[in-house]
Amino acid sequence: MESKIEIRKVEKQDLDFVYKAICELENEVLDFEVFKEIFDENFSNPKNVYLIAENENEGLGFISFHTQNLLHHCGLVGEIQEFFIHQKYRGQGVGKQLIEKIMIYADQNNLKSIEVTTNKRRVENVLIYENLGFGLTHNKFTIYK
Repeated sequence: MESKIEIRKVEKQDLDFVYKAICELENEVLDFEVFKEIFDENFSNPKNVYLIAENENEGLGFISFHTQNLLHHCGLVGEIQEFFIHQKYRGQGVGKQLIEKIMIYADQNNLKSIEVTTNKRRVENVLIYENLGFGLTHNKFTIYK
C-alpha cells in the first residue's frame, strides 16, 4: 500500500461503513434500524472499543472489542466481537495493526485475557489468529433461537 494506514476510534459518522462491513462479514443484509440501535448502545458504552482502519478516508477495516469483569478471572477480560478487513486489503497488515491497538489497550487496562471466536466455516481464520498469538484453548457451544 502506498498510503499510510491510520487506526482511529470509530465516530458516529462511521455508522454506514461499519454497517456495510458487518453485512459483508455476515454475508447478509441486516436490518439497518435494529443495527443502528445496537451500534448506538454499544458505541456509547465505555467498556467497548470500536476502531477503524483507513487510508485517505477510505475504510479498510473495523474491529469491535468488548470488555467485562468476570468472576472466574477475578478481573477484566476482553473479547473481539467483530473483526473485518475489506477483501482487497487482506494480507497487507491492516488486521495486524488493528489487533496491535487492541493489545495496547489491553495492556493499559490490565486485562487478564483477550478472546476471539470465529465461525467454523471460516477455517482460514484459525491460522490467522494463531499467527497473531492466540491459542485455541476453548470450545464454544451455541444455541440459536
